[in-house]
Amino acid sequence: MTNPTIRFARPTEDGAGVKIRRISEFTGALDPFLMVDELKSTVKDDYIGGFPPHPHRGFETLTYLLHGGLQHRDSEGHHGGVTRGGAQWMRAGRGVLHSEMPTTDSDGLHGFQVWVNLPATLKMSVPAYRDVQTAEIPEIRFNGGSARIIADHWQFDDLVATGALPTLGTGAGMAELKLEAGAQVTVHVPPGYRLLAYVFAGTVTTPSAAKPFDDGALLCFPLDTESAEFHSRADAGVLLLSGKPLNEPIAHRGPFVMNTAQEIQQAIHDYQTGAMGRLEP
Repeated sequence: MTNPTIRFARPTEDGAGVKIRRISEFTGALDPFLMVDELKSTVKDDYIGGFPPHPHRGFETLTYLLHGGLQHRDSEGHHGGVTRGGAQWMRAGRGVLHSEMPTTDSDGLHGFQVWVNLPATLKMSVPAYRDVQTAEIPEIRFNGGSARIIADHWQFDDLVATGALPTLGTGAGMAELKLEAGAQVTVHVPPGYRLLAYVFAGTVTTPSAAKPFDDGALLCFPLDTESAEFHSRADAGVLLLSGKPLNEPIAHRGPFVMNTAQEIQQAIHDYQTGAMGRLEP
């Protein structure tokens, strides 16, 4: 089995001073994924400012919470909220303004937001939004662990499950993997898909790795990977992402992801002139 390449999350801030750890890649190296943010703090001042109204165009976001809550509003009239164990999916498409404001929780805020690229044929599609509540997300259990299937189809050992959300973009999914100390599981990867594994708790190893992967490491498996085996020495948590690359040019500036620089300039113009709608703070 080929070793995964490793990337590490870096601390930064976004929104109104929300403390996050981020892995971003707009060269296509993680295609179809663009960014993985981990929001994690038990200190209210680190996250309560949230993400006031801001625009997006050209991709989808999927936010998944381990602790805390988020309230969503957008310029298309969508609104909703989820708490621990829930998820929020949004297709920005042709452009939308939205806000994501945290609610308090005794354990603080801990979750993830992933940006999933859209192909050129869908970049100007109609924006859409959906809440997924905790009870809607299926969970499968195996010896020494469990997996919550948030989006798309997944196979762990010989167990197959379908997520609460359908395929993201044109071929991508998310699952949360929990492993007890000493457990192991094999994740099967569809042909032509890329597997990413973000370790957010404990440490995990793979058979070909010389050392364990710690909290904050993103394992990026080669495209020809048919399966990946994960072992845990202590209790561990892993966010799994699986996606089919688009293999299209990526043009990026701030909250906009398109295929050309001209399309980015048009997105900026449309936002500044109000063509993406309005959303009051």
